[in-house]
Amino acid sequence: MRRIINTLIILGFVSMSLNAQVLIEPQADEIETVAREFVNLLAKEDFSSATKAFDTTMGKVMPSSKLQQTWAALVKQAGQYKKQLATRKQKFQQYDIVFVTCEFDRATLDVKVVLDSDGKVAGLFFLPAQQSYKYDPPPYAQPDSFIEKKVSVGTGELSLPGTLSLPHGKGAFPAVVLVHGSGPQDRDETIGPNKPFRDLAWGLATRGIAVLRYEKRTKHHAAKLANMKDEITVEEETITDALAAVSLLRNTPEIDKRRVFVLGHSLGGMLIPRIGLRDKQIAGLVIMAGTSRPMEDVIYEQFEYIFNLDNKLTDDEQNQLKQLHAQIQLVKSAKLTEDTTSTLLPLGVPASYWLDLRNYDPAQEAVKLTIPILILQGKRDYQVTMADFKRWQNALSSHKNVRFKLYPSLNHLFIHGKGKSMPSEYEKPGHVHESVIGDITNWILKIH
Repeated sequence: MRRIINTLIILGFVSMSLNAQVLIEPQADEIETVAREFVNLLAKEDFSSATKAFDTTMGKVMPSSKLQQTWAALVKQAGQYKKQLATRKQKFQQYDIVFVTCEFDRATLDVKVVLDSDGKVAGLFFLPAQQSYKYDPPPYAQPDSFIEKKVSVGTGELSLPGTLSLPHGKGAFPAVVLVHGSGPQDRDETIGPNKPFRDLAWGLATRGIAVLRYEKRTKHHAAKLANMKDEITVEEETITDALAAVSLLRNTPEIDKRRVFVLGHSLGGMLIPRIGLRDKQIAGLVIMAGTSRPMEDVIYEQFEYIFNLDNKLTDDEQNQLKQLHAQIQLVKSAKLTEDTTSTLLPLGVPASYWLDLRNYDPAQEAVKLTIPILILQGKRDYQVTMADFKRWQNALSSHKNVRFKLYPSLNHLFIHGKGKSMPSEYEKPGHVHESVIGDITNWILKIH
């Protein structure tokens, strides 16, 4: 169910407001009560009352109609809401965060409710419940063959904590930067029990390739980014930090500075050509399930796919698709300006983001690159589909620097499965398939 959930919070915009005035701070037990009661309103589908609990920023980006749309999409994937199971709390700066673990027919989710000092809801996230998951290394990873070092990507107040998986031995080693997909991702790209970026890091490090992964800016600095929520683009979300990670590796003694690669997954894959054109000293680029079509079209296709999994469209779903279509038409029209309010746009993502991507054609930008490119695609992927893969092929199949690989049984996470791919399979533990690790390794080791 990751994609619908994460498209809601694709940039972490629905995160928190920094403008609340301190009045009366709720007590600890009141904090959990507020979060539980808010979730109860969602479960009752009383969206009008639920939005009254929002702070000013949330009220603007998540009106009642959009909250209803979000909840309907969630229930479509997870099944009907059943009950609350537990709560747990965290403190982040002046915010209280309550995770309300809820049982649905087909999944257990954490409803993450962020409360400001007034007890208003300043952020709302729907996440696979993670507290009970234990990560078991994939069989192809040998943790005793490498070490992991804590590093910091970038400088200043927006620096990011990261992990460098470094093979044992003298080096200098080839190295890969991992660039996340959409949403406020952690360094492992954690999705339920699955950690595809840790799989990649441990699998490649076992084979003698260093790997750098880091927390995404929209996760680690969500509060700071709230101040610029109407100005953010993929530059601030992804590209700046990816380039900083490349620079960090080049200045790491154990790394061969001439053999630093960048691997992007999903949104990260879509942005790989942009990253490559910004730093032409990168040794090679890997695109895993990278979107090559306009993002707004892919989002519509994803909603349509999810809604049709039960082979029928309800009146509410048809209305949601109609509303999303109208929002997409605005994104594509000359009427879209920097002043267009985000509530009129898909998923509440601001106009700055859509305008930045308006003339970006990933496949055509990749044509300008001469460095080696490896493009990988799972055929069972419903999020980034064969239409995207074929578009990469049409643009680049005649280019000698580009290689393609299709995996018939793999999904968006490059995990093996059978039959029609569904969001619920992301809740089942699995690992990036060993063949993917092998193909990336062999490709990298041939490049000098």
